[in-house]
Amino acid sequence: MKLYNTLSRQVEEIKPLQPGQTSIYTCGPTVYDFAHVGHWFTYIRMDSLVRTLQASGLKTTWVMNITDVGHLVSDADEGEDKLEKGARREGKTAWEIAQFYTEDFLAGMKQLNMLQPDHIAKATEHIPEQIELIQKLEAKGYTYTIDDGVYYDTAKFPAYQAFAQLDLDEQQAGARVSVNSQKRQPWDFALWKFSPKDHQRDMEWDSPWGKGFPGWHIECSAMSMKYLGETLDIHTGGIDHVPVHHTNEIAQSEAATGKRFANYWLHSNHVLIENEKISKSLGNGIRLQDVTERDITPLALRLHVLESHYRSQSKFSWESLHAAQNRLQGYRAMADLRWQAVDKPADDSEIFERVTADMLNFMLDDLNTPLALAALSAFSDVIKGQLLAPANLKDFEKLLSQLDALLGLSLGTSTDISDEQKNLLVEREAARQAQDWAQSDAIRDALMNQGIGVRDAEHGPIWFRL
Repeated sequence: MKLYNTLSRQVEEIKPLQPGQTSIYTCGPTVYDFAHVGHWFTYIRMDSLVRTLQASGLKTTWVMNITDVGHLVSDADEGEDKLEKGARREGKTAWEIAQFYTEDFLAGMKQLNMLQPDHIAKATEHIPEQIELIQKLEAKGYTYTIDDGVYYDTAKFPAYQAFAQLDLDEQQAGARVSVNSQKRQPWDFALWKFSPKDHQRDMEWDSPWGKGFPGWHIECSAMSMKYLGETLDIHTGGIDHVPVHHTNEIAQSEAATGKRFANYWLHSNHVLIENEKISKSLGNGIRLQDVTERDITPLALRLHVLESHYRSQSKFSWESLHAAQNRLQGYRAMADLRWQAVDKPADDSEIFERVTADMLNFMLDDLNTPLALAALSAFSDVIKGQLLAPANLKDFEKLLSQLDALLGLSLGTSTDISDEQKNLLVEREAARQAQDWAQSDAIRDALMNQGIGVRDAEHGPIWFRL
């Protein structure tokens, strides 16, 4: 498989550390609020990566973290913990906020038919691992302590700016991060933050440096290395993580181990909503709940994500989402042909094998989901036109299973219509043969009221779900 590696700024062939298996780490949500469509674009794309690796024959170990403590509102390690802020906003404890939005996120993953990661790692459940990693950095001389916490000294890591290609000489204090006069460099980052002296936090732990909580970045290094080892195959996340979060992960991980932290870095590009960036001030953080309230299936959102390449700056609009829902309906109409084989010569099984091979090849080429969908659409148009012979049903069922494994659109889960609805189709066909158009139209309308559409083909009526 080939992927664009942010580390090298070029497309590379993936060569796993262990033959036949691949380790993947994904930076997951900060669970202080609902995930919006920009988040879901990233997670669906990472799910597609894992599906493609599996379809290529590799065994995968996928870890996704849940940031349920320590993510401050500023990259400068200033301000309030987002969980504490959410707790104040809703009149709950930080623990309650974390539990509620974690459950909502996991439910959203199921709605979008995402694979379950092998490990869902919560920051609050891995505090000892984070403390141990900080101690290792401290023992190697990479830390210093100031009034509000223990910090990583980026000057001790000469390659700090390499990953994001930062020009530190031109960095002005406050341009990327806010000023903290005690920090040795403006871009130094917190490993452990001390609890405020004037009040008790909902989330705080004892540590060798005093009561407090971990910085945001340390959790990903500690948890990824716990489950995947000191060097990962693929690290994934949003492109906004490159200049700060992922840069800091590399610095602390490689300083602690002396090894490369990850061999390949995959980043999902930004998403524009109605041609604007997602912003709380603009009120355009569209949630999955907003999608379903408009009678749009979550799988239409999944399809919409796949319609753009992960490295492109994608655009979301309600119009495009409705178009994706229509496209999904077309795919489902194709899948429903499995229940409607007609008396015709069998097609060469090669046409079914070729489309899955073509789609997999497109996905293996830097996750080219738009070309994979184009191949599926072309095949769908052909099959809906020529229909299926009984002898091809086994090939078609296999194809649907492979499509679902690769794209996650649940096309193979379609069910047959009821006997009563089939009888209505027979009655309608009899009315058409008798040229009783009023009765034929009345039956068509009755089926439409049950969510079943009908089109008339050479071999008889073909039904599809509306």
